[in-house]
Amino acid sequence: MTTDTDTTAAKPKKTPQQKALSLIKTILIYGLMFAVIYTAVNWWRQPVMPANPQLQLTDYQEQTLDLAAMSHKQPTLVYFWGTWCPICTYTSPTIDKLAASDSYPVVTVAIKSGSNQRLAEYMQQNNFDFTTINDEDGAIFAGWQGQVTPSYVILKEGEMAQGLTGIQPLWSLKLRLWLSSVF
Repeated sequence: MTTDTDTTAAKPKKTPQQKALSLIKTILIYGLMFAVIYTAVNWWRQPVMPANPQLQLTDYQEQTLDLAAMSHKQPTLVYFWGTWCPICTYTSPTIDKLAASDSYPVVTVAIKSGSNQRLAEYMQQNNFDFTTINDEDGAIFAGWQGQVTPSYVILKEGEMAQGLTGIQPLWSLKLRLWLSSVF
């Protein structure tokens, strides 16, 4: 008669190097899966440029802007956001820094954020100095088939070069704008 101890071979213990290698492999696999899923979701949710976009707009301070002309000089970031958007409270300061750097033109579209006066008060309370178009009824964002805020569009020569959504760090936005200017 045999016992379990006779038929079961002892598994060799993993060395610390093998454990570290296994951990790194697991992190890389999950990181790759996250990147693929994040990219697919971002692509699906990104704004889509309308067939005949209205690129001549007026900001909440009654200044006329020509996004097509701006984007012919260099890539232009269009940032769709709302005063009511909790994620935008984290992303808008980054946009303000980018706009203040004067590296690239930045135009923002405040979606359903109230009257021009309310928007001006919000901008002042938060010390935001970026150019903002007030999309009171959300028609501009709807025309771009926007699904989520914050959303971003990079225009180059009057056409959409890139679209993205969610939290974007400053370095990522600068890199995307630079890549749009090179390619």
